[in-house]
Amino acid sequence: MFRPDHLPPPPADDEVHIVFQRGDLVSDMRSTDLCLIGRQQIEGLGWRIQRRQFLGYWHDQPCYVLEIDEFEEVDPLRYQRANLYHILGRVDEQLFALAGRGAQLLDWERDHRFCGRCGGPMQMDTQERAMRCEPCGTINYPRIAPCAIVLVTRGEELLLARNANFPRPMYSTLAGFIEAGETVEETLVREVREEVGVEVARLRYFQSQSWPFPNQLMLGFFAEYAGGDIVCDPREIADARWFHYRDLPMIPPSSSVAGQLIRHYIEQLGDSRSP
Repeated sequence: MFRPDHLPPPPADDEVHIVFQRGDLVSDMRSTDLCLIGRQQIEGLGWRIQRRQFLGYWHDQPCYVLEIDEFEEVDPLRYQRANLYHILGRVDEQLFALAGRGAQLLDWERDHRFCGRCGGPMQMDTQERAMRCEPCGTINYPRIAPCAIVLVTRGEELLLARNANFPRPMYSTLAGFIEAGETVEETLVREVREEVGVEVARLRYFQSQSWPFPNQLMLGFFAEYAGGDIVCDPREIADARWFHYRDLPMIPPSSSVAGQLIRHYIEQLGDSRSP
């Protein structure tokens, strides 16, 4: 469905665009794709474009991400401005990932307008996805923050926690950023111990997910309980408990790797108990 590329083709009538303004996604409420806006529509609106990057091809259509001027008026009767959470679960997962890719690239370009080494202006490279400083030769590539996320299990029970910053009473898996010099496995053991005071063993990789809040790569794992009582770090965890898989609280949607970890484990439990 999506084919990445960094070398834009000649202008074409079938171009589609993902549009942001002041960091918010601009969605067309009359479109079934929500976040894809055609070339003719963009030209007709006359929005002033501050940044524009070619992302690749969406169903063989050239796809760009745009950032429009912050003072442009966006018709509230047709377009909605909101963060990327607004379309999570409402559009195809690959389309959500594409919108997230666009948001991260705009942030990267905005944050690297000047060289961190000599202070000179940075320019977009024409041959690869990079920002280049002509005076000193420094090159900056888009960067991601690797984050380990884990579902800790104890037989038919799942260890789920409510983050202190969650706006809703939702319980999820535990996660943390990988620090310099750490392996993913070391991160998981450390984060679980720091956040809820529990020891884990038998780590098993599940899958990864790009997560644009703001620029994370989530590496999903399962782990088995190995000892200890739950003691929450109040700075990060408001509550943590063992939940039986048949009596779960509100959990993340299946469009997130956290939700997929939980649902996959429950499916495995069900399969193992089938006659």
